[in-house]
Amino acid sequence: MKTLSRRRAALAAPVLAAALAISCAACGGSAGGSGSGSAAAPGTAGHSFPVTVTAANGAVRVKSRPKAIISLTPTATEMLYAIGAGSQVKAVDDDSDYPPQAPRTKLSGFTPNIEAIVAYHPDLVVISNNIDGVAKKLAAFSIPVLELPAPTEVSGVYTEFGQLGKATGHLAQAEHESASIQHQVQKIINSVPARKHDLTYYYELEQDYYSITSSTFVGKLLGLLGLRSIADAAKGAAAAGGYPQLSEEYILRSRPDYIILADTICCHQSAATVAERPGWSVLPAVRDGRIIALNDDVASRWGPRIVDLLQAVADGIRKHGTP
Repeated sequence: MKTLSRRRAALAAPVLAAALAISCAACGGSAGGSGSGSAAAPGTAGHSFPVTVTAANGAVRVKSRPKAIISLTPTATEMLYAIGAGSQVKAVDDDSDYPPQAPRTKLSGFTPNIEAIVAYHPDLVVISNNIDGVAKKLAAFSIPVLELPAPTEVSGVYTEFGQLGKATGHLAQAEHESASIQHQVQKIINSVPARKHDLTYYYELEQDYYSITSSTFVGKLLGLLGLRSIADAAKGAAAAGGYPQLSEEYILRSRPDYIILADTICCHQSAATVAERPGWSVLPAVRDGRIIALNDDVASRWGPRIVDLLQAVADGIRKHGTP
């Protein structure tokens, strides 16, 4: 089990890059989604090499179609398999637990071991955070590194699919996957009844009341369903990069329409445990059963399974109704 503090900052990485001490990783397995695509045959490359891909760490030149990719980020691992590049993946980090066939190792994206990475003889390494200058260190071994951090906008997901597709020789498949995800997202949005006013929610990252605002990636994703976070008005929310720690009093006073739990695996939280918290039983969301439990992994990754996250919330809204 990863420390809870690691769950916070991978989501907040774009605005809290200096706060890697509170970095995030997912903490459990989950059911499949659109990210479970099988590896494609080597002949499916969509363009010729060399190629230059513009990533967060600048222009990255990939000389030839990668045959030994290392993914040091669970999201990139899911994306690689979703676009058909699974057969090119040689090793993934210790947090990459999906899809199950991914070659999971003891490599870490949070404490990268250069010697251990180089020992796999990779011709492409994908990271989400350039911790300890790992990109520059691997460049000394002529290993191209693609940095794909957590996006701040939903559109960033589709951009990263394109970057990975170009770097691996699966651009057409990446574009197809992006289009499919966008279509599914729109279908989910259309399935939720229109309302005159936004529904409010308390989104729980951890049971010590760390939450998200509507300005975060997940917040913007939920905003597509007409949802607004109670954390938006919390003191210090902006300074916390949109990931403030709320007080119990603030949550109870805000009376959210929904409670969304993203700590069901790491912290064993559920509708039952929430109802047992002192004073929480008076909340309409608790009393009327408007509590949505998410899988921690799905809730903390921004790859193909954003569809699963959005679907789970939409299903919860339809199941429990609106206030």
